[in-house]
Amino acid sequence: MSGHSKWASIKHKKGAVDAKRGKIFTKLIKEITVATRMGGKDPESNARLRTAIAAAKAENMPKENIERGIKKGTGELEGSTYEEATYEGYGPGGVAVLVEVLTDNRNRAVADVRHLFERHGGSLGAAGCVAWMFSQKGLIVLPRDQTDEERLFEVALEAGAEDIQEGEKEFEVITDPSLFEQIKAAIEDAELTPILAEITMIPKTTTNLEGKHAQQMLTLMELLEDNDDVNHVYANFDISDEVMEAIS
Repeated sequence: MSGHSKWASIKHKKGAVDAKRGKIFTKLIKEITVATRMGGKDPESNARLRTAIAAAKAENMPKENIERGIKKGTGELEGSTYEEATYEGYGPGGVAVLVEVLTDNRNRAVADVRHLFERHGGSLGAAGCVAWMFSQKGLIVLPRDQTDEERLFEVALEAGAEDIQEGEKEFEVITDPSLFEQIKAAIEDAELTPILAEITMIPKTTTNLEGKHAQQMLTLMELLEDNDDVNHVYANFDISDEVMEAIS
């Protein structure tokens, strides 16, 4: 399982999403604001905004919060001006890490990201050092006990999915970003409920981690995501369920 989806599953099990809902809402509103500013307020013609709104709804964000973010993007309400930046580096064990930020202070953001890398067994790298290891894809994750492989293949592939990968406890449906929404709708129409559905960066290869490196990587991921300037973190680590249980 790819590092990002593995991490998302870990967070889901830990309940970290519920514990940090306020911080998640803040980041989602930021993304809605920037998406609106760049592409307009109509989600039908603004794919980035459409994705951001879908993510907000998946987190049960109130409608008025979404509308407030859009109004900040159009200038109807006052709001901070955010810059986008992507930082690349290496985590423990040589794991490739992409960090996307939305910040009103780029100097602060890069200093914080560099500090976290260096403190937890990693290092910030030059632009382009790891980006080539990732591809933007739609990702839909379902628990194995919800469906069987044959039925999921029938539903997802007929809707246009690129691939279905079988993990120890989950199925991952990989899609072209442009077909993500229609494939997600087809899966939900089949009365299947994803535990994760998003446009993300999927690694082309993964790095297996154990022991100290596994613990350091999970800590680095958690601290990066906890940073107010960080919007998304992607990594190509793989940690087996057995190692995860040992860490826990």
